[in-house]
Amino acid sequence: MQMLKTFSQRRLSWLLLLLFVVFFEGCALFFQHVMNLAPCVMCIYERIAMFGIGIAALVGLIAPDVNVVRWSALALWGYSAWRGLSLAQEHVGYQFNPSPFATCDLFVKLPDWAPLNQWAPWLFEAYGDCSKVVWQFLGQSMPQWLVIIFAANLIVWAVIVLSQLVQSQSSQS
Repeated sequence: MQMLKTFSQRRLSWLLLLLFVVFFEGCALFFQHVMNLAPCVMCIYERIAMFGIGIAALVGLIAPDVNVVRWSALALWGYSAWRGLSLAQEHVGYQFNPSPFATCDLFVKLPDWAPLNQWAPWLFEAYGDCSKVVWQFLGQSMPQWLVIIFAANLIVWAVIVLSQLVQSQSSQS
């Protein structure tokens, strides 16, 4: 655990988290703009949650050896991963338990102070159907993969948080 704590205090750990986000956001843009798979409202919300993890990684990159910076990054990472997981689970429900009483929004609802879908419609505008399964890999739909990705993020995050609570070797002597 001490090794993980030390690793989290290095920029490399936060750079790896950022590269993870860049990879998955790149995949999402490939699906959207190359494979012409229309993102739905839930896809956009899940994308924003993934960007939250990316922002957490950028915060961690600033000064990972400073406790307040690292803990702020960890808090944002944990919240974004948890939010992404809950959104992806809701999305899976729309796909595999359809109901006329439980549907996703028709339009992306963002705060007035951050209308991302107006600032970057190529990235945040939704025009797909949440209940349609438009892509599968190894028998799992895209939201099912996002459940796995966000859950894995939460597990790694929890282990890293637990490692922060370990006393250093020198303070135990």
